[in-house]
Amino acid sequence: MKAIKYAERGLTMIAGGLFDSIQVINKYKPNPSFTPKWSDKPLLKSWQKTKPTLGWPRTTDSLCPNCVIEARQDILDGKKDVLVLLNEKVGEIKAQIVERDGQIWMVKDCPIHGHFEDLMAIDAKFLKHIEATFPGRDIQAHNDEALHNHGSSTVRYGRGAVLTVDLTNRCNMMCDPCFMDANQVGFVHELTMDEIKEILDNAISIKPRRQMSVQLSGGEPTISPHFIEAIRYARKVGYNSVQAATNGIEFAKSKEFCRQAAAAGLRYVYFQFDGVGNDANGHRQVGNLFDVKLRAINNLHEAGVEIVLVTTLVNGINNDQVGSIIRFALDNPKKIAFLSFQPVSFTGRDEAITPERRLQQRYTLSHLAYDVKNQVGITEPTRDWFPLSLMGAFADFADLVHGPNSEWDQVSCGCHPNCGVGTAVMVDKETREMSPVPAFLNIPGLVKDMQKITDAARRKWASNIMMGLTLLKHYRPFNAPSQFNLYELFKKFDKSFGLTGKNYGKVSGDRSKDDIEKRRADRWNFLFIAGMWFQDLFNYDFRRTEMCIIPYGTQEGEISFCAYNTGIGWRNIIEHMHQNATVAKWYDEHGRHEIFAGGKNVPLSDAAHKLVLNEVDLARPNKPEMEGPKTAHEEKVMMRKLYHEMVLKQQQIKSGNGDKPVQIQSLGRKKEAAVVAL
Repeated sequence: MKAIKYAERGLTMIAGGLFDSIQVINKYKPNPSFTPKWSDKPLLKSWQKTKPTLGWPRTTDSLCPNCVIEARQDILDGKKDVLVLLNEKVGEIKAQIVERDGQIWMVKDCPIHGHFEDLMAIDAKFLKHIEATFPGRDIQAHNDEALHNHGSSTVRYGRGAVLTVDLTNRCNMMCDPCFMDANQVGFVHELTMDEIKEILDNAISIKPRRQMSVQLSGGEPTISPHFIEAIRYARKVGYNSVQAATNGIEFAKSKEFCRQAAAAGLRYVYFQFDGVGNDANGHRQVGNLFDVKLRAINNLHEAGVEIVLVTTLVNGINNDQVGSIIRFALDNPKKIAFLSFQPVSFTGRDEAITPERRLQQRYTLSHLAYDVKNQVGITEPTRDWFPLSLMGAFADFADLVHGPNSEWDQVSCGCHPNCGVGTAVMVDKETREMSPVPAFLNIPGLVKDMQKITDAARRKWASNIMMGLTLLKHYRPFNAPSQFNLYELFKKFDKSFGLTGKNYGKVSGDRSKDDIEKRRADRWNFLFIAGMWFQDLFNYDFRRTEMCIIPYGTQEGEISFCAYNTGIGWRNIIEHMHQNATVAKWYDEHGRHEIFAGGKNVPLSDAAHKLVLNEVDLARPNKPEMEGPKTAHEEKVMMRKLYHEMVLKQQQIKSGNGDKPVQIQSLGRKKEAAVVAL
């Protein structure tokens, strides 16, 4: 095998020289960009891409956490019209992004509510590296006014990567944190099938026409009566990737339900997975949640659905699980192909967090990069991690090769560099040998050369040949897994972007079980490790919102993920506008759905699975310890206790008839303000 590696090394040197020689000629008189069918504007050259202001110190537009909550409540109470959000800059203040003791902080002052600050990165060098490799903003949205019209929160750049559609605000769990405060808002908001169809139809009516991944979410989407039909319809209108953001309970309970979803066209599950073992999932308050997760993975994989593990990371709660989850994926490479770590966003049920707990529990993308290094021993934070938007350069090349007659664009992650980061590991499914991709493929060099090819805009096969040369040029064979070779490298690239037209198994709506097995037959698992950090009111930046790649499809258009779940709180407003019924009325007409909380177990007919578990990780030897309340609920209990002890003092009232308890009328109160001024 070593002889092959030496031969490959020789080829990389020849390819590098050949590429550079051709590029001397190729850079002159580049072809003009064409306008594809899916757009009314031509493809962008790399030098035409704009960038928001980056670096520090810098000033940006942000929000006062308390002003926003007050304004939102006025709209919900009918004191202000929702149109104020389109015509005024409600709650907006300036924020400074500064370096302090090697860290990056956002600081801002409200003339009414005072000073706020929050951590953005524990290492300025890491964030500097991420921002330096940002390739620029994606194509500007156009002919989109019908869907993108939300004042300061309007999505202005990019084509989106994931269209999220909340089927229902009902859920079969009671998690803290929860973006939507599921089961707690007093009413049900649930889309009809006609509304689902309208949202999906609208999404492909604007330009650019986006080949996004449609994510059915909630609440818990699997308890919507339209879940299966919604999958089928999304596939019918042309989306080749439909996924469900799920806790997995319904999939764990029924193999038949998994088969029905797969047959309808469910390609991925965006699978809530907070750690290895029931203890690591204990904060979700379901007694056997990890057993549920394992059974769901087993059932879904058997049915032909791929699994993306999604982990909300909270400092002091489950930050020790980064290494455990990556090892779990590396030990099960045939079943797990993608990890999405999400640093906590204090919104929804957790919006009223105290400053003390917020700073204790704050977790950033830089925390993630260093935890991967320290807990797993792979990747260097300032060398091997890149903004998710770097993938846009690969999408741009694929758009070029697919040509002007393509009906759909490529999925492109054109988000702000502060929003998401990623790295990847190539894993041998047979031996489990692995190597970080940046160790054997020079990613920055590859991207720069790829941009040169895309900018030249030559024909399909000329561009593909140049792409092959640059892959060779930047390949480091001795750092790759021992059985990995150039053929596998080319195949991986072609399979991901469909450059040559070779059939690796269809992903379209008419795919079969044979197509699924054909794609799975690949010996190599490209395990992508992503970090996606959604904003909250304390670190909100409108430069990020306007570049959102995860729009929510709603009854009032498409809204940035962060503007919907936090920001001014479009979710609260739209769900109130379009609520179906009060919870009491809904239960009366439809019955109660089962909720697993308070340590209740999910009944499983069979808990068997075929996953490899690490005994050390199951024991959780490095479990973090955090003093004080850990959730919004615990904070409210503590504050109630302090109120009784310090204000009411729980004094017994003596009378001639003996001791009698004081009867105190319950206090009606609105949601507390987010924070007090620091």
